[in-house]
Amino acid sequence: MYFGVVSLFPQMFEAVTNYGVTRRAHERGLIKVNCFNPRDYAYDKFKTVDDKPYGGGPGMLMKVQPLCDAINAARKDAPEGTKVVCMSPQGIALDHSLVARFHDWGSIILVAGRYEGIDERVLQKEVDLEVSIGDYVLSGGELPAMCVIDAVSRLVPGVLGDIRNAEEDSFAKGLLHYPQYTRPEIVNQQSVPKIILSGNHAQIEQWRLQQSLIRTYERRPDLLKSRGINKLEYKLLKEYLQSKNIQDVDKILMTYLGR
Repeated sequence: MYFGVVSLFPQMFEAVTNYGVTRRAHERGLIKVNCFNPRDYAYDKFKTVDDKPYGGGPGMLMKVQPLCDAINAARKDAPEGTKVVCMSPQGIALDHSLVARFHDWGSIILVAGRYEGIDERVLQKEVDLEVSIGDYVLSGGELPAMCVIDAVSRLVPGVLGDIRNAEEDSFAKGLLHYPQYTRPEIVNQQSVPKIILSGNHAQIEQWRLQQSLIRTYERRPDLLKSRGINKLEYKLLKEYLQSKNIQDVDKILMTYLGR
């Protein structure tokens, strides 16, 4: 998987290539991360990459020429047809399906903006997609770009020790992850659920599915509404809601069934 990165602070991406899972993936050649600094493409002796916005207003904007030249340099380095994604609070929300889509592309160029934003003409001419990691504003696009690199890298075959780690991640199946436990069996009088210790793998899998459904229902019901539930999941959620003496259980769950 190829990642081209356009950033005024390429040193920040040493966190990707020097630590953790992505470091091992980079060292093994499973991912490639190349950075392009717009300052290297500025013509004046001060290496100016920003200027005041027309019409007034606070802050500065990234200039067209240095940024476009950096993006074009990244295009030349990347495989032919590589798409350009700009990290922006105005973009579409990053979710697992979009991460999987990026992985399927095989290569991507990530633009990390700074200052108050980027000249709109750059976005119109050079950028294929704007992406946001949440409804808040950061000082720059570097951290969001690193989020994309990390999330996409996990889907690259061989990056994780066991591919099931990626397949069972939260959101991979549209549900939040079930609770997990490790040794010792009892901590501060809290013990591991007996079913986990039973050795009955079929019952454990069903318990895990029910726990994922419960967590998603309680914490992110929006995921269930977009994903839907099948008949087995309906049954498992119904058992839980009935145990809580919740009224009109069937009426509640019918809104999620078969989406």
